[in-house]
Amino acid sequence: MEEGITIAFDNREMLSGICGANDGNLRIIEDSIGGLITARGNEIHFESRNNTSVKRFRTMMDNLIELLKEGELLSPEYVQALAGEFVPGETEISSPDEKGFFRDSMIQIPHGFNRVYPRSKNQASYIQGMRTNEICFCIGPAGTGKTYLAIAHALQILLSKKIRKLVLTRPVVEAGENLGFLPGDLAQKIDPYLKPLYDAMESLVPYDVISRMEETRAIEIAPLAYMRGRSLNDCIVILDEAQNTTKEQMKMFLTRIGTCTRAVITGDSTQIDLPRKTDSGLLHALDILREIEGLYFSFLHTSDVARNPLIKKIIQAYDENKS
Repeated sequence: MEEGITIAFDNREMLSGICGANDGNLRIIEDSIGGLITARGNEIHFESRNNTSVKRFRTMMDNLIELLKEGELLSPEYVQALAGEFVPGETEISSPDEKGFFRDSMIQIPHGFNRVYPRSKNQASYIQGMRTNEICFCIGPAGTGKTYLAIAHALQILLSKKIRKLVLTRPVVEAGENLGFLPGDLAQKIDPYLKPLYDAMESLVPYDVISRMEETRAIEIAPLAYMRGRSLNDCIVILDEAQNTTKEQMKMFLTRIGTCTRAVITGDSTQIDLPRKTDSGLLHALDILREIEGLYFSFLHTSDVARNPLIKKIIQAYDENKS
């Protein structure tokens, strides 16, 4: 039996704000809770065979209407974040106390293209962990936003002048290829390997902003081997692909962290490219450091994948066919 609900709007601007450009917000809601949404005249109608979906739709619309009245711009990213507040199988957002948790976890980067919203409760907790702890570890599969959210957080505090410098680093470990065969000097060899970090920055702020920060040395990108002997003060440092550090490299990196410095360490425990019989520094740190106060460990899962819906299915397929 079909269940449905119709919501009428007196204010045309509010209806337009709910629907989004080309009804994009409605499509996001459909993908999130199922069912069929149509907008006609001054009404939005939702149909589903699932009564729970109808209740979830009503809850989402109530929240979106409330946000519009508060002056919030309902971007697709915001609507996606709101959809992530639902616990599977439940009709209400996680809990009344957490209603504003996602909004509080929003990242507003000065001069940035758009606000950055978490797409799941775990991502929101990750952002809060980076804000409230000096050293934050994040472990999760590809596409869960580990690096993207870390760089967004770092750019926010850097461009807000809360710290003087952003340092981005990675261990130089090839995934099935040999870096030595690439043409050019060391800097040219390293550049393609660190390109994902630039990709994340360029998706968040205009290129001229990045160029100015590079010119003033407010951004530094370097391979992990160049960290030895340094003391990193008054900055935020991101160690990406940390699953490919050795135990010795991880210890070296952590002991570089100086005063007024924050560190974010990200990695995917399922994509270790180290030689066989070499222990991952990330997994070793996870094992021996978890009880130390002041360190925060965030764990993202397949359900937190935000890159592309197909990525979730790909990761699940690989997980189910492990040899």
